Amino acid sequence: MRFIALFLFILTSNFTFAQTKYILALSKTDHKMVVLDYNSLEIISKIPVGEDPHEVVTSDDGSVAYIANTVNGTAHEINVIDLKNLKPIKNIDTRPLYGSHGLAYLNDKLWFTAQGSKAVGRYDVKEDKLEWSMGTGQNITHLLYVTPDSEHFYTTNVDSGTVSIFDHVLLQPTVPPTGVLPPNAKPRWDWIQTLVNVGKGAEGFDVSQDGKELWTARPDGHIIIVDLEKREVKNDIDAKVLGLHRLKFTPDGKYVCIVSVKTGELLFYDAKTKKEIKKIDAGQGAAMYMDKEKNRLFMSCTPNNSVSVIDLNTMEVVKKLDVGGRPDGITMAVVK
Repeated sequence: MRFIALFLFILTSNFTFAQTKYILALSKTDHKMVVLDYNSLEIISKIPVGEDPHEVVTSDDGSVAYIANTVNGTAHEINVIDLKNLKPIKNIDTRPLYGSHGLAYLNDKLWFTAQGSKAVGRYDVKEDKLEWSMGTGQNITHLLYVTPDSEHFYTTNVDSGTVSIFDHVLLQPTVPPTGVLPPNAKPRWDWIQTLVNVGKGAEGFDVSQDGKELWTARPDGHIIIVDLEKREVKNDIDAKVLGLHRLKFTPDGKYVCIVSVKTGELLFYDAKTKKEIKKIDAGQGAAMYMDKEKNRLFMSCTPNNSVSVIDLNTMEVVKKLDVGGRPDGITMAVVK
């Protein structure tokens, strides 16, 4: 028994030591992806990326990072970075889709919004090809959330003032005017879109842990909560803070952090009662990343040229990071 216990300890230790953790942050001015040590938050490397980097995600095993470039909806490249060797691998040409922005990675599929094309695309990483796309018909399809089973996805469409809810459904053959189906008519899988009006300018959003609510925020200070089962707005909260931009649920799902890119105020809302519980000056925030392990929030304050680190236990700023000019997309990588 002692031998088995020692073996399991060594095996677990080796597995732990085999992992390397980074915080990844993008600098739009410097055109770099900055790699920081997860614990010390010291800069390890700066890797060249595209002309206008906005969002970043990693592969399931953390070995590769993908960076979306937007250039006001005209760019057509996603940068691919090797995180084991900290160097660029290649660029993905997204044409005929333009202006990649929001990203999601699930099961070797890279999903992205193409705001210049009013669409969402899905890139097959193993086959190295764009395998599917779907139009939204909405202006500035911006950020993206894909459910874990990949059967639903949501986008905010900033200029159209809508949230797109897409469901993967099995459609039965349409009966023609003759009333008789062709002999080869079969059911087919397709995506059905439902649009929910949330008001112009709604951009940042997140989905509750139970998948029932979508929270988004508008620059006029309103927080809109969408019931994802009923496909309708269930709450419209006037926070009375202009410039609300991005938001995220805390790792425990109890609170929602909502930041103003205009005033620099960070609001903490109780996800259950829908009431504000605290407000701090954290910086004019944009992209957010919730670090579950250390219960902290990383927030890129683009106009302030800094990244704020917020302790979610105390709900206070504990550190400011300099990662270069106009930081934006930020995430964590666990390289196995």
